[in-house]
Amino acid sequence: MNEHRGLSMRTQRGVVSFIALLCVLTAIDAPAQQKLAQTGMKFLNVLPDARAAAMGEAMTSLEGPASSLFFNTASMGRMTGLSSVFVSHTQWIADIKHMYAAAAFSPFDGEYGVIGFNFQAVDYGVFEETILWNNEAGYLDLGTFKPSAIMVGLGYARALNDKFSVGGNVKYVRQSLGDGTNALAANGDPVKVSNTTSVFAFDFGILYKTGFKSLNFGMAIRNFAKEVMYQKEGFQLPLTFRVGVSMNALDMTDADPTMHKFLVAIDAEHPRDFAEQVRLGGEYVFMDILSLRAGYVSGGDEYGVSYGVGLKKDFDGFGLSVDYARTPFGVFGAVNRFSFQFSL
Repeated sequence: MNEHRGLSMRTQRGVVSFIALLCVLTAIDAPAQQKLAQTGMKFLNVLPDARAAAMGEAMTSLEGPASSLFFNTASMGRMTGLSSVFVSHTQWIADIKHMYAAAAFSPFDGEYGVIGFNFQAVDYGVFEETILWNNEAGYLDLGTFKPSAIMVGLGYARALNDKFSVGGNVKYVRQSLGDGTNALAANGDPVKVSNTTSVFAFDFGILYKTGFKSLNFGMAIRNFAKEVMYQKEGFQLPLTFRVGVSMNALDMTDADPTMHKFLVAIDAEHPRDFAEQVRLGGEYVFMDILSLRAGYVSGGDEYGVSYGVGLKKDFDGFGLSVDYARTPFGVFGAVNRFSFQFSL
């Protein structure tokens, strides 16, 4: 693949400079807007990839296939092969279920970049609906309701040259907390108020291959959007800015890379609604088949350490990887993630 075709050097520099400037301005502006625990649609912060979860989600500077859409879209800019498909399931705290899917396509050997689609759906379960009432019980039972949330995204990434890749993702986000009842009509029917809202959000990213061994650098912004509201009070999405570095530490030794790899990744995260965090991840890969992983996140109230395992197998023209991660979550128990990735 010729990564220089189609864009002039001036255009490449302009694209990289624009996204880098946007990342920096977001990082500078975020402290003034920080509202601890006051953002909404927090399901967007529950990321899917079991490999990433096992490595403390330190993924900003790692190249990858379709699952990169959830971390740094630029990371799929050099995707090899025609396509990649990703599916994942996360059994989150409080019996909340998250389902994910993503697909990436690199037509014409990547000459025109990589196109991706990603999807997330949340099942919160069923809740009983009640309102305060002047009776012996102190409330009226109005049956049940079922909140839901979805995200549908369209992404694009391109390797501008042998060092820089850029990418972006536009996504439609919708969350429904169920129709609320705040009064009863004269005939006794509940007066319903909609608690559903939606918004378009944007992700941007850069991946830079330094040229020193396998050392990579990445920057990403996720969930950039306008303020939204349900009825009267507005809130922001969980805007996040990350920078990261990664490298195969065994590049500094004589180890055969086809037999052994030890990937080390570090991300620094500046979110809108909680304190800064450092994410550390390590992955040992044996013969490009078996992966053992561990990660750590600083500053978490109920979680910190995570770990997992992965298996990868290349068949004739077809690749399959299966990953599992476990994150102890304090009083909430452990969070388990399973993900599958297919490539052609």
